[in-house]
Amino acid sequence: MATIGDVGRDDLDFIELTDLDSGSIATPTANMDRNDDSTSSMDAVYFSTVVRSRSSNLSRIDENSSDQADPLLQHNTALLTTVSLPLDPHPMISQAWESLRNSIVHFRGVPVGTIAALDDSDEKLNYDQVFVRDFVPSALAFLMNKEHAIVKKFLKLTLRLQKRKKIIDRFQLSPGVMPASFKVKHEAGKKHESMVPDFGGTAIGRVAPVDSGFWWIILLRAYTKSTGDKSLADTDEFQEGMRLILDLCLSEGFDTFPTLLCTDGCCMIDRRMGLYGYPIEIQALFYMALRCAKNLLKNDDKQGKELMEKIELRLKALSYHMRNYYWLDLKQLNDVYRYKTEEYSHTAVNKFNVMPDSLPDWIFDFMPHRGGYFIGNVSPARMDFRWFCLGNCITILSCLATTEQSNAIMDLIESRWEVLIGEMPAKICYPALENHEWRIITGCDPKNTRWSYHNGGSWPVLLWLLTAASIKTGRRHIAKRALDIAETRLLKDNWPEYYDGKHGRFIGKQARKLQTWSVAGYLVARKMFDDPSHLRMVAFEEDKHLSPQHRRSKSL
Repeated sequence: MATIGDVGRDDLDFIELTDLDSGSIATPTANMDRNDDSTSSMDAVYFSTVVRSRSSNLSRIDENSSDQADPLLQHNTALLTTVSLPLDPHPMISQAWESLRNSIVHFRGVPVGTIAALDDSDEKLNYDQVFVRDFVPSALAFLMNKEHAIVKKFLKLTLRLQKRKKIIDRFQLSPGVMPASFKVKHEAGKKHESMVPDFGGTAIGRVAPVDSGFWWIILLRAYTKSTGDKSLADTDEFQEGMRLILDLCLSEGFDTFPTLLCTDGCCMIDRRMGLYGYPIEIQALFYMALRCAKNLLKNDDKQGKELMEKIELRLKALSYHMRNYYWLDLKQLNDVYRYKTEEYSHTAVNKFNVMPDSLPDWIFDFMPHRGGYFIGNVSPARMDFRWFCLGNCITILSCLATTEQSNAIMDLIESRWEVLIGEMPAKICYPALENHEWRIITGCDPKNTRWSYHNGGSWPVLLWLLTAASIKTGRRHIAKRALDIAETRLLKDNWPEYYDGKHGRFIGKQARKLQTWSVAGYLVARKMFDDPSHLRMVAFEEDKHLSPQHRRSKSL
């Protein structure tokens, strides 16, 4: 029986090695026939502040692409502002590109991803593997630099790995599960290379990565938007891969919520941190992946139409649920504070029977008069009021957050800059778990002590998400302020994985140096800030059909 293990030559014959020409790029085609609602009214945001850098040593521009060939630029010429920049706008950019290129992993001479870190520590752990979620900012950087081939190969390879029979401790995983990571294995004394995927069987806690499939779909859309070529997504293999992921998420069960039930350790926070239940990061990624799949999937047969109908229904239910039950601003906080309990019938206000006494003390000082955010988790008798940066930024980019809510999130970031951004953007979650709460929730995890790692640490990779959210909401000054902070430290500190301390002042006690997604996160943020048109790859415009009534934010 086939199990998780080495993937040899026969398993990967479908990857056409001959089409990997690093200089060859798919030119835009007329194959973008399914509507993508990310490129209409947001154009004004994209192009009103476009900055063009023509540094020949920093970017490789496709000969077939030009501003004149872009229809969005054609009908936004009045908004396009060109600013003359020096050839090297910041000296750390070229060094960041060098580090990113040094992290590239090859399989039979073909670049297929980037390793997690180039740290020369003797204890490699799994930092020498290619992680799906870690590669996303690297892929975006390559796409923004018109280097599409490595992203295409990564998408193909991980799709092939998805098709493997996955058995962990005699239990067979669903066909839709994407790998958390993979490693190229070089056999001593032999020229043969093999591919070793991990679907959670060797991860801490042995948890399958729920987010990998979502990131894969999001990256496929980004690739399609960047190249203008939909032929890859239209292949039978890619259509089936997306359907397998969605079948896993849209399957019927005992759920009464449209959110996905998950265990701890299933996403970027891959250790025990109290995320079990319905964490905001997974719900936001789920929503965005559904919107991406809606644009990429074919619906020209009965199966396609049925799946599209399921996607539409889940999007509507999920947006309603999240906008109403996860949203917290000053008014809603006051409502929770006054909740009655043990309510029955459809007229209940406290639908999840949350106890007002469970409100943490810190939340009353943390919540500003203007601002709000999506809390970390909602389930029966439980609300996790912690702030999670990734989940909230994705709600903005995917338009899970309404325009009012998006602006309120940015108001909160500005109001609580010292604790959410501090001396290194950005805090992965706030506040940190401490004392007895830390012992109970983390199991006394020595790596997740207060204000360290996942427990309130500051992660530079989040800079690209913060920048994207800032540009989308018209708050470029927030992105500039965060970039200015990062550019004073990241290169000098040799691109750490994370920073410790309440304000992110110290390099993480166990942080790897030359962390690839810290490098890539900065490059994506910088390129997106200099040319906001890149935002189209990772952002949507609000869908009016997915706008049920919700509680208004007090931010406006």
